[in-house]
Amino acid sequence: MRYFLNISYKGTGYHGWQTQDNAINTIQAVCDAGLTRVLKHPVFLLGCGRTDTGVHAREFFAHFDSQVSLLEDKRNWLYKFNSVLPFDIAVNDILAVKDKANARFDAISRTYTYIISTKKDPFMLDYALFFPHPLDIDKMNEAAAKLKHFKEFSSFKRSQTQNKTDNCIIKHAEWKKKDKQLIFTITADRFLRNMVRAIVGTMLNVGTGKCTVEEFCRIIESKNRSRAGASVLASGLYLSKVEYPKDVFI
Repeated sequence: MRYFLNISYKGTGYHGWQTQDNAINTIQAVCDAGLTRVLKHPVFLLGCGRTDTGVHAREFFAHFDSQVSLLEDKRNWLYKFNSVLPFDIAVNDILAVKDKANARFDAISRTYTYIISTKKDPFMLDYALFFPHPLDIDKMNEAAAKLKHFKEFSSFKRSQTQNKTDNCIIKHAEWKKKDKQLIFTITADRFLRNMVRAIVGTMLNVGTGKCTVEEFCRIIESKNRSRAGASVLASGLYLSKVEYPKDVFI
């Protein structure tokens, strides 16, 4: 039977989600090893995406197959899974899905959140970007609204990354202020590697007056990564929601 796991993790200290030949300490590798130990058969998780080094996830989905019935005593299985995983990785739920369900390809949207702390806060060191400079949030939201008018975002992708397409459909993008934090939320059908961090870095240039909203649009139209702003630190980025069609689940 195929299952989806709903996972949360703190990305600090890990080389992202996906297992790599040159990086042993990945979230996928740790989860595969832990579940293999509990279920007593090899487990190979396929995730809904590949978060980069240091990026966090409030909601991440991965699928795997097992002949073990995990729903009859789900609470106990959740306890067992979490007992073998480090404290910075948590399995929140186990969901039964159809045999061909795919955590990556069946996702219809993903939402990322980026947090900026405008006040120096030692408790947010690994969870936000410290940026004490004044920012024009109205201008940044004006730039954010423009994103929905574009489909091609190669200006914001990591250099030398090969994709079949650089097109993404952005459904929502908005900045909000909460106490001493600025929170950027963006939802799309898919994202390019490094895309959100590059967008945020470019929007900071808009917020500080280094770049106008019109110039922001021209950067997107240029399809030239060198014209966009620097990518912000991974510590402030979270994968916060992943949506699937209802018919994926049993």
